[in-house]
Amino acid sequence: MNWLEQFAEQISFVELMLKGIVIGIIVSAPMGPVGVMCIRRTLNKGRWHGFMTGIGASVSDLVYTAITAFGMSFVYEFINNADNMFALHIIGSVLLFFFGLHTFRTNPHSYRANPMEKLGSHPVTKTKLAYNFLTGFALAIGNPLVILMFIALFARMSFVLPELDFVERVIGYASIWLGTAVWWFAITWFVDKLGSRFDVRGIWLLNRIIGTAVMIFGIIGVAYTLMI
Repeated sequence: MNWLEQFAEQISFVELMLKGIVIGIIVSAPMGPVGVMCIRRTLNKGRWHGFMTGIGASVSDLVYTAITAFGMSFVYEFINNADNMFALHIIGSVLLFFFGLHTFRTNPHSYRANPMEKLGSHPVTKTKLAYNFLTGFALAIGNPLVILMFIALFARMSFVLPELDFVERVIGYASIWLGTAVWWFAITWFVDKLGSRFDVRGIWLLNRIIGTAVMIFGIIGVAYTLMI
């Protein structure tokens, strides 16, 4: 193997990791029930309790990543066809647009028992970090619709794991998990710094920003696919 082939392999390796990280961030970013729980625990109990809640959710995402990749392995020949990939890119981009629209329109009040209650107003009870992890996992694993999000992202970003060897697949899965962990680390740091100034309006604003970004990503994906 000459230096040019080695360089190309290194570029492919970095591209795989970057795609995985981006997928992980996009999947985790919408502020649904897990996001509200994570933020509430950050405000009530401290940053690491909120972070471990997010990590529990990220392990759930890892499970759904594996399920998505396993399903795609059965249709690998279909996916590997250039004409079919064109259609998948378009469908994936359109699905991303609608996921973004759903996130944009999401009302964080609907995920709270008392919409008038402040996020940081719950009485503080001592719980172990493992409890936060397990409850975050349990809440996230109850949403199998996230598989549709993974399918859309896998299709749009050509993140087709069946064609990779074992080591590359592990790296792909790990990079998606890393992306989710980076998101939860960042959001809990941000909320912890703002403290009581972060409220439901902050979640609403985050969903508006995230939803807009995902919709733009979907629109650009359709336009790019049609132009190439």
